[in-house]
Amino acid sequence: MTLQRLGTGIGWRPEIADAVERMPGIDWVEVVAENTCPGHLPESLRRLRERGVTVVPHGVALGLGGADRPDEERLAALAERVAALGAPLVTEHIAFVRAGGPLTASPALEAGHLLPVPRTRDALDVLCANIRIAQAALPVPLAVENIAALIAWPGEEMTEGQFLYDLVDRTGVRLLIDVANLHTNHVNRGEDPAKALAELPVEAIAYVHVAGGVERDGVWHDSHAHPVPPAVLDILTDLASRVAPPGVLLERDDLFPEPAELERELGAIRAAVAAGGGGADGRSEPPAPPAAAEIPDIADATRQRVGLAQAAVLSSLVAGTPVPEGFDRVRMGVQARALAAKRADVVAKVAPELPEILGTAYREAFLAYAQRRPMTGGYRRDALDFAAELLREGRTGGSGTHRRLRAWWLQRSGPAPRRRALLRRA
Repeated sequence: MTLQRLGTGIGWRPEIADAVERMPGIDWVEVVAENTCPGHLPESLRRLRERGVTVVPHGVALGLGGADRPDEERLAALAERVAALGAPLVTEHIAFVRAGGPLTASPALEAGHLLPVPRTRDALDVLCANIRIAQAALPVPLAVENIAALIAWPGEEMTEGQFLYDLVDRTGVRLLIDVANLHTNHVNRGEDPAKALAELPVEAIAYVHVAGGVERDGVWHDSHAHPVPPAVLDILTDLASRVAPPGVLLERDDLFPEPAELERELGAIRAAVAAGGGGADGRSEPPAPPAAAEIPDIADATRQRVGLAQAAVLSSLVAGTPVPEGFDRVRMGVQARALAAKRADVVAKVAPELPEILGTAYREAFLAYAQRRPMTGGYRRDALDFAAELLREGRTGGSGTHRRLRAWWLQRSGPAPRRRALLRRA
């Protein structure tokens, strides 16, 4: 199935919804799938759809690169969002977001963010099997995104381009190529973006992401909160010299600038694509995905090998266990701190009352909590568990704050957590 050409788009976020509606030249928008409710779409998205603007759901929670088979409920929820938005395709990531559990007989842990899969034959087998399962459950074509990484797996057997080529060849999945992530991996892992573009199957590209970041102490952080740097636009131009991308989208998730600045960035993106000359048409078809009845699974032993390796890495990052052999300890520390910071930021967004109640003490208190308590559920569960621990330990910073926090917790969770006996006697 040939996908429609999308044109130029921007990531729709509630903070810039009004600006996006007024922005000229926006052909389509992308929404975070998990942040949309099919029965209660924001009025802004409804108006955009009525104007003929395409809306594409972008998932972040499937964990297709994880060792376990994709969760049926998550797949069903993603399919429901596709239907509600009338989307021509749906996208996810080549990443794992959780590890442990029954497969590895170890505690189930959540990363709270996207982590890279090793480019090995085992990991590719698992990813291909999971993508085939997802393709069979989704009503429209699936495209998967290359991610940015702070860490590199030891003993990798393929380059990123080779990994993606084999993935497309075996599954017929389409690709969402993030040129900002290629730049991130160039700075952090020494990988050549031009080589990756030369190796990957450009005919499988569904669309392209462009985003900004920031460098700190020699490490590039894919922040989605800073302007798009010239180096990322150069990679986009290189890609556009090889293939005419069906769609290009600007991502911005935080520190939103004035609408005029976003429009200037969109203009720079259009200019970078034009400078590439459009390349080949890019509409030749990748291999068709297998029919549902033809989907093979892989041996549990393969899933277990991948699962054990991922559980060891994630446990080191979020639970303080030893760094697995072959990993860069300094870079693992950077990744661990980045995960904790991301966790604090997202909890503050899903439960904005917490930083309001705790004030400037919120971030320090949450990071201290995160060091002791790995995330085992979603962010909303994490917010409740954080508040419960503060109440239980009596570390709320004063009686007024304690009362407000307790009232907030009770509204969302039920009976108040009991303080330790020692604190009750004090």
